[in-house]
Amino acid sequence: MDAASLLLGLLLGALLATAVTLGVVALLARRRPADAGLEPVHESLDHLHRLLAGIERDRATAHGELREQMGTVGLTSAQLRQETAALVTALRTPHVRGRWGEVQLRRVVEVAGLLEHCDFVEQPSGTNDAGAGVRPDLVVTLADGRQVVVDAKVPFTGYIEAVQAEDVAVRTERVATHARQLRAHVDALAARRYPTAFRPAAPFTVLFVPSDGFLTTALEAEPGLLEYGFARDVVLATPSTLLALLRTVAYSWRQERLARDADQVLEVGRRLHARLTTLSGHLTRLGSALGTAMARYNDTVGSYERSVLTAARRFDEIGVAESEVPTPAPIEATVRALRPPVPHDDVAPGHLDSRDGTGG
Repeated sequence: MDAASLLLGLLLGALLATAVTLGVVALLARRRPADAGLEPVHESLDHLHRLLAGIERDRATAHGELREQMGTVGLTSAQLRQETAALVTALRTPHVRGRWGEVQLRRVVEVAGLLEHCDFVEQPSGTNDAGAGVRPDLVVTLADGRQVVVDAKVPFTGYIEAVQAEDVAVRTERVATHARQLRAHVDALAARRYPTAFRPAAPFTVLFVPSDGFLTTALEAEPGLLEYGFARDVVLATPSTLLALLRTVAYSWRQERLARDADQVLEVGRRLHARLTTLSGHLTRLGSALGTAMARYNDTVGSYERSVLTAARRFDEIGVAESEVPTPAPIEATVRALRPPVPHDDVAPGHLDSRDGTGG
């Protein structure tokens, strides 16, 4: 509901209230004296006067705010027209148009998740098979080492003129001009032979159109434009289609990195297994040596008891020795040998063999 409708409703309500009040006053005047009957009328008229004055102030305030808002809208529309005209004028300049396409291409690459200098390179220089120097806007490296060349310098002056045209015939003619410009740019990219300058490269060049509307409008005038580009190894891609392509490239890179990391983990596992094998051999030989040493110790203790301690105890019996010769105890411990590994099917997960003292 706007301010005018609100004020009209308040005014009608006030008039209706006044009519009802006057009717009540007239009814009371018939039953009261003349002086007593006029006092409510004066009060009602004063109240009505104050109410109408308040409504008028509110109306004036609302009208002023509405006028101010309309002025702001008009100023904003004028500024928007100026900025739009400046933008259109700037886009008519070739280097500004090319820079805008490069910025759009960079945003698509960033959204796709590719890394600069690792997955892609911006504006690299190269020489094709004809000896001519070329410099595309972007070269994307695939996981298998191949490269995809992307060019973003697309002419769209005809598209701007078609959008600005008010006459239907003029718009149709400008759209046809836009399609011819895009077709001529396809021929120019095919003549540059980008894939021969960056080997190994995919056998096609991606022509990046920075807006889906540019390509859709061109296809209205020339539906076979995509097939025309395919026949010349030029793929026309908008931000949406190029994003899908680059997302696929980024996914292939992630899979390549995962496979490379898996190979590294496998190599580390092989090295660890070889070292564990060597360590197990050392432990086996050490245990064998310890077992032999304990057996030799026990043999020596037995010989010591039989041959030496028997004679030494004779000194104790005749009271020559000051103290009794201590008897060394034999070592009864055994060296634990490494057992062959237990098959996984014989031992439940999380429950070790109780014979090794580590079971749960």
